[in-house]
Amino acid sequence: MKVRLIKKQTIEDCIEKNAQSKTSFEVWFVILKHADWNVPLDIIKTFMAADILGDGSERVVFNIGGNKYRMICKYHFGANKIHLFIKWIGTHADYSKLCNNNKQYDINTF
Repeated sequence: MKVRLIKKQTIEDCIEKNAQSKTSFEVWFVILKHADWNVPLDIIKTFMAADILGDGSERVVFNIGGNKYRMICKYHFGANKIHLFIKWIGTHADYSKLCNNNKQYDINTF
């Protein structure tokens, strides 16, 4: 099934603040555009550097730009389409702080 990205503007805002991230996110967009997912494991098959978060959170962490940036998204597999909701974008160091406070499962910045 095709993926519908919710809040693409969030990524565009991140690129505006961090111009060096533009190419990395553009590559991510192209890959996502051609993604065909049926189960969460397909996310990992598409983005091998991504990690599915546990605790039934239905969240995935994407490593962007050689792991310089991290993006947390919530996924929902519907009848005909997958919705991918952007929940948070930050640096690897910012993500480590989230994890240290166990916030990666419920952060909802966007």
